[in-house]
Amino acid sequence: MTGTLVLAGTPIGDISDAPPRLAEELAGADVVAAEDTRRLRRLTQALGVTPKGRVVSYFEGNETARTPELIEELAGGARVLLVTDAGMPSVSDPGYRLVAAAVERDVRVTAVPGPSAVLTALALSGLPVDRFCFEGFLPRKAGERLGRLREVADERRTLVYFEAPHRLDDTLAAMAEVFGGERRAAVCRELTKTYEEIRRGPLAELAAWAAEGVRGEITVVVEGAPEKGPEEYDDAELVRQVRVREEAGERRKEAIAAVAAEAGLPKRQVFDAVVAAKNAGNVRDGGAR
Repeated sequence: MTGTLVLAGTPIGDISDAPPRLAEELAGADVVAAEDTRRLRRLTQALGVTPKGRVVSYFEGNETARTPELIEELAGGARVLLVTDAGMPSVSDPGYRLVAAAVERDVRVTAVPGPSAVLTALALSGLPVDRFCFEGFLPRKAGERLGRLREVADERRTLVYFEAPHRLDDTLAAMAEVFGGERRAAVCRELTKTYEEIRRGPLAELAAWAAEGVRGEITVVVEGAPEKGPEEYDDAELVRQVRVREEAGERRKEAIAAVAAEAGLPKRQVFDAVVAAKNAGNVRDGGAR
């Protein structure tokens, strides 16, 4: 009989936010796989718990090599608890590979729900929460970062990102360039910790603030793109949207159809705009594939 893989959420700041079941699982698991064993030790001491099972490290550097070892433990009937430094395992943290391998082996996977920086920041942002996208960390290279942002430039759902403090100013400046400096956003810093700060405002204003230097764990929430009426889609905007979709992997024919449907315009109008731009040398020649 196979064992159970337990994904356990850990506090993102205030230790008293730890779910009651976390202490039980830490005490009873056969194996505790931790992103940082030193931080795990501080957590167990704060909770007054002594793990009875074996404690192993499970982080980005050894995730690939350690996953088969943990799967064998699970196949042998062990209860394996996976914890990361803060928040939920596998959400921009180690865990996805282990979960995927466990599912493939028909191992039971369950969770101890806990604090989430994504949902906490979203709720505190003051921006719409009915529909949202979690985009994780943006690429570190400027060109790749701009490309990723352009892919969601017209996304109407609220966007949530994680970011390192030393890259925050560059990221906010790139967002202002792609989304527009007036797009509303919120920078959530050190959530649930002593120096928690929620800074809200237009992207251009937040980028100027971040240029002075920011510390701590950062989550950025950005307002979705406003819905446009047909009168707001001039030929340049139609061509831009087709180009963004093509760069994201869509065929030109499908991109034109999607842009036309979103704008409430005839496909022929979008097609003509793309052809005119191509003839003027403003669109790469990909053809209506």
